[in-house]
Amino acid sequence: MSRAWLDAAARIGEIDIAGLVDLRRDAAAARAAGYGLAAAHIDDSLESALAATRPDAVFDVTAPPAHKSVTLTALRHGCHVLGEKPMAESMADAREMCAAAREAGKIYAVIQNRRYDRNIRTVREALASGVIGQVHTVNADFYLGPHFGGFREEMDHVLLVDMAVHSFDQARFLAGADARRVYCREYNPPGSWFKHGAAATALFEMTDGIVFNYRGAWCAHGMPTSWQCQWRIIGSEGTLIWDGEHSIHAQRVVGNSGYMHECKDIGVKSADWDPSLNGHEGLIRDFLEAVRTGRPPLTHCEDNLKSLAMVFGAVDSAERGEAVSVAG
Repeated sequence: MSRAWLDAAARIGEIDIAGLVDLRRDAAAARAAGYGLAAAHIDDSLESALAATRPDAVFDVTAPPAHKSVTLTALRHGCHVLGEKPMAESMADAREMCAAAREAGKIYAVIQNRRYDRNIRTVREALASGVIGQVHTVNADFYLGPHFGGFREEMDHVLLVDMAVHSFDQARFLAGADARRVYCREYNPPGSWFKHGAAATALFEMTDGIVFNYRGAWCAHGMPTSWQCQWRIIGSEGTLIWDGEHSIHAQRVVGNSGYMHECKDIGVKSADWDPSLNGHEGLIRDFLEAVRTGRPPLTHCEDNLKSLAMVFGAVDSAERGEAVSVAG
């Protein structure tokens, strides 16, 4: 993932990469060489790298078990932090990290890059305008078969913990609602190359009476969905379907008589969105602006707690076999 971050940083052009840290020093050196960062400090210790370089911010692109220690270390050294998802391996750890950021007076944000996309902004604005009336049902399907190798294939609850946080965060962002309760069925299908939990179905009760239904698998070969999910969103006056990429279609009731009410296609106006604000680049730009101005970025840790709570609520439900409250 450091490639995606460094590519975005290079396009932005106002970031000096002071150093690269990896448990394998040769990996950090190789990445520096690949990006022409000859002056960057190379280290296998974050503590010594921060002491040597004294940067303004730390980009945490580590595996999930390292997020807490990296974030707390960076905050102790007076650095702002932009970190990979999921924020932490438990809600207790996540709350501790957010509290540490507040105490340090620094910004800690999480890379929920799905929010930085013209198409999700288009859907969100359309829903907020009432294009299909009052939203009451949000359905998301996620079916892919990536062979990552490495730590993901050894994780417990791999789909929920490592990936579903993106989809859950998208649902919150699109619907403007937060989760209150969840029932989740998690399983590892035949043929899965993951150790545990490569598939799940989760039904969330959200605020404003909205129901969010997530279905997903990370060991599904053939007919893949977008990494952003396929979405069907139903309102009191119609339905909007988004394939997670560029196809957005909506229909609205135009005649309310007869056995099946007449519905017609309605135009969905594209959001006014600068392409340079897409994905990692847009999120990093937002983070930098937040550092300059002090205002919270869109993916501030305090907001991301509510998305992470959906993850651990789903995990708790799957382990207990019953519906549970989602405590953000």
